Amino acid sequence: MAKYLVLYRADVSAEEQMQQSPEEGDASMQEWMAWAGKVGGALTDFGSPVGNGRAITSAGTSSSTSDVAGYSIVEAADADAAAALMDGHPHLEIGTIEVLEAIELPGM
Repeated sequence: MAKYLVLYRADVSAEEQMQQSPEEGDASMQEWMAWAGKVGGALTDFGSPVGNGRAITSAGTSSSTSDVAGYSIVEAADADAAAALMDGHPHLEIGTIEVLEAIELPGM
């Protein structure tokens, strides 16, 4: 089984997404937990929202303009199987999901 990094992309930052009523937050978390239950053991790291990023180049550091709002890690037989795990994911209501294979380094 290969590991896949799941990136949750959105026009609204994770911080802004969490600016909701407690009832809305609970309902949203229930949807995420239902997805996690459906995926089961393929979800090896639920992940978390991300924010306050920095872009780092050889010229220095600046605030990040990335639209990545969070991540998870899943295991699957191949990229198509990993993508299929995202079927019905609640994040798709507000953004997109990118699934990237973690390539094993020889000798590591």
